[in-house]
Amino acid sequence: MNGFKKFLTQGNVIDLAVAVVIGAAFTALVQAFVGNLLTPLISAFGSLPDFASLRFTIGESTFMYGTFLNAVISFLMVAAVIYFLVVRPYAHIKERTAAKVESKTRECPECLSEIPKPASRCAFCSAQVTPAQTA
Repeated sequence: MNGFKKFLTQGNVIDLAVAVVIGAAFTALVQAFVGNLLTPLISAFGSLPDFASLRFTIGESTFMYGTFLNAVISFLMVAAVIYFLVVRPYAHIKERTAAKVESKTRECPECLSEIPKPASRCAFCSAQVTPAQTA
């Protein structure tokens, strides 16, 4: 029983549980945004706000392709919302913070191995190198 308790209290399991709960809450938020704001906006410019009534019949079989169109449009809107409101801002923030982090290593001119900037000798090929200036 102690092993199971240890497994449940590990950081990975708790992080995953938090991610699932936050993901479910975020899904509800995005679906509400798409369903209550974007879909009515599209229907204001188009004549059909809901494609569920679209269908065709072959023999005695009825194909409800309108429901599929609704799902495709909903998926594309959700993907666009997530891309423009989450992915792009996150990538921009990540790019700005990555630019501020300065590398603490450099390449050895002889063997091309990564060595610390203030090193005067390469640890891999023992070549004499000029120490780089650090800020």
